[in-house]
Amino acid sequence: MEPVTLTTARLVLSPPTDADVDAIFGACQDRDIQRYTTVPQPYEREHAVGFVAKSAQWWESGSEATWAIRLNGALTGMVGLHHLGRGDAEIGYWMASAYRKKGLLTEACRAVVDWGFSTDGLGLARIEWRAVVGNTASARAARTLGFRYEGLIRAALANGAGRRDDGWIAGLLPRDDREPQQWDVLGD
Repeated sequence: MEPVTLTTARLVLSPPTDADVDAIFGACQDRDIQRYTTVPQPYEREHAVGFVAKSAQWWESGSEATWAIRLNGALTGMVGLHHLGRGDAEIGYWMASAYRKKGLLTEACRAVVDWGFSTDGLGLARIEWRAVVGNTASARAARTLGFRYEGLIRAALANGAGRRDDGWIAGLLPRDDREPQQWDVLGD
């Protein structure tokens, strides 16, 4: 699969490059990124180098589509569609701490979801979201994007430290209205 660049009103989403290694390394020192994602712990610079190389391979093989989220040229986070090839995908993302709570993540994810469902993109039948129980920031983003909360999956998520956590799971279908959803698990 050829890499795709997506643009929004404020952002450019493009595959990560070697020029992003230091920004990725720096962002992945964040305690929340290490706690709630699958990045290795401790996160070393060579992990960022390997991630950039692997993301190019994923695009080439068609197994994953990963984008660096850029605001005015600065890397602000990552978003990807993972486990491609079955007609569905899992969305995953992280945002560097300095760029959180600015609406950038949901803006980026909307572009990725639109492309994932589009017949000009992947034409997916479903996009799934999963997160460690307690990752309310990720859950609020998914809820805002219109994902429907589907339940708790016990000991289903392995993180970079080798720990297994309970997870929340939600799904989005192309026919869903994409309006923000009520999730009782968030208590609001």
